[in-house]
Amino acid sequence: MPDATRRPLARHGRLPRRRGWTTLASIVASALAVVLVSGTSVAAIAGAQLASAPSTVKLSTDDQSTAQTADITAIKGGANILLIGSDTRVGQFDSADDVEGARNDVTMLIHISQDHQQLTAISFPRDLMVPTPACTNPETGTTYPAATSAQFNTALGNGGVSCVVDTVENLTGLSIPYAGLITFDGVIEMSNALGGVDVCVAEPINDTYTGLHLTAGSHNLEGSDALAFLRTRHGVGDGSDLARISSQQVFLSALLRKVTSDGTLSNPITLYKLAGAALSNMTLSDGLAQARTLVGLAGALRGMSTANMLFVQYPVADDPADSARVIVDQDAAHTLNVALQNDQKTSLTDSSTGRASEESGTASGTATTAPSTGTSTGSSGSSSGTSTGTSTGAATSTATASSTPLPSSITGQSASEETCSVGNN
Repeated sequence: MPDATRRPLARHGRLPRRRGWTTLASIVASALAVVLVSGTSVAAIAGAQLASAPSTVKLSTDDQSTAQTADITAIKGGANILLIGSDTRVGQFDSADDVEGARNDVTMLIHISQDHQQLTAISFPRDLMVPTPACTNPETGTTYPAATSAQFNTALGNGGVSCVVDTVENLTGLSIPYAGLITFDGVIEMSNALGGVDVCVAEPINDTYTGLHLTAGSHNLEGSDALAFLRTRHGVGDGSDLARISSQQVFLSALLRKVTSDGTLSNPITLYKLAGAALSNMTLSDGLAQARTLVGLAGALRGMSTANMLFVQYPVADDPADSARVIVDQDAAHTLNVALQNDQKTSLTDSSTGRASEESGTASGTATTAPSTGTSTGSSGSSSGTSTGTSTGAATSTATASSTPLPSSITGQSASEETCSVGNN
């Protein structure tokens, strides 16, 4: 998405339950669907699916060692998996587009608590300016020196999956021994395998860049429409990548609710298709591409409620040097990093949704909303927005007495919350 199309406004980053193996399909599958991609799905077919999956990639020596020796179900401090959505169009449905290299335009860190009671998915804005380590591109052999400040989504092109992992490790202070990369075709095939995903749209979405045109109301999205919804930036919220992240959270939450529903869990054909769609379009790290790891991960998620699956955006602020970029909101990021490092259960105190989402109202024909008691800020920067809407039957807060409330500047939602994507009109 060319920067030249941005408006003067700071447009940042403008870029379960019942059976363990089915829950894995829900999470890893759902997360990489845009990334939440199901790294496996069905334990019984994990080996066969892995045999047909693309080649694996190596991470750093320390991460490789951890993955080879650790039991993913019992890693001290919980398990961390990085899921990357690549914008590479080589061999993809729109490969005629003139796009140079691959970018990690969607990057999600999945943290599964050691007690298997909470999953937290953290989205990193593509235009976040961060320190990057020295990386060598595995395809070309070109070495890129370390930088004190570089755009986050250049890491994949610099050094592949391992470079993205190292960048996030430096940013969060976490060890990430597992990673997976999915391409555009994988998103299309996964949504098709599920028969589409139902999303709520609060205001019409009209995006000529992705070709997505949706009226207000409820829509079942699959195939290229699902991908367009996940990619649209100009059609939602303030047109920023931060707004796109919140719409992706709307989609992924709906996807998780569908995957964990009885209808999906009881249909082995659907689960098999979902597993195949994910793995045939994924590149996994050596440690993740093991049947025992995927089956163990599924078991670790057994019994987890969607209310304890949180989607949050890594906290950012406007970059004073460039209104089209964002920098880390240091105080809020420190709180989140420490909570993850210490494996603390966290909560979003007042359901602070992101820049292009709001709590659901009525999604039939026209989405209707009423003022909400809480406000939602897209970031701590100058273009914060206020989210309105009432939640109907959805969990409005995941806060409990034993959880650590995250700063109000950290936006997101639990997978149990039914939220609506806000169009950009």
